[in-house]
Amino acid sequence: MPTSFVTGDLFAARDVFAFAHGCNCAGAMGKGIAVEFKRRYPQMFKEYKERCQDGRFQLGDVFVWRKGPKTVFNLGTQPHWKASAELPAIEKALRTMIPLAEQAKIERIAIPRIGAGLGALDWSLVRPLLQAAGEGSTVQLLVFETFVAGQAPTST
Repeated sequence: MPTSFVTGDLFAARDVFAFAHGCNCAGAMGKGIAVEFKRRYPQMFKEYKERCQDGRFQLGDVFVWRKGPKTVFNLGTQPHWKASAELPAIEKALRTMIPLAEQAKIERIAIPRIGAGLGALDWSLVRPLLQAAGEGSTVQLLVFETFVAGQAPTST
């Protein structure tokens, strides 16, 4: 399914029950949207941190966490919070995430501008990876290209 680029707040999307975000592999969620994921899903954060500490979460990995109807795909995009995100890691994580979502019969995944915020990558390099990731899949990626707090998604 084609990737859609929208404006709004991914947590304000009422018909979305799956989310993805870029993570470092050092076990920290102290800035950016990761703070909100940590606040909303403290048990997810605890398991993510443990996986980082014991080496089970590396660049390009996907840690899937589920609670009730909600699914969070934690994508290993940065080696450390002090380092930039890496395009090959983003691409690998996306290639892993899509089949996992298809198997779980997830129709839509809300995702921020992974790698282009605190990850320090140029959005013009990351955007095509997200565009390509949704092609040929039954999963729609809903990429929140422009953040507007509390706003439901609108087309950009």
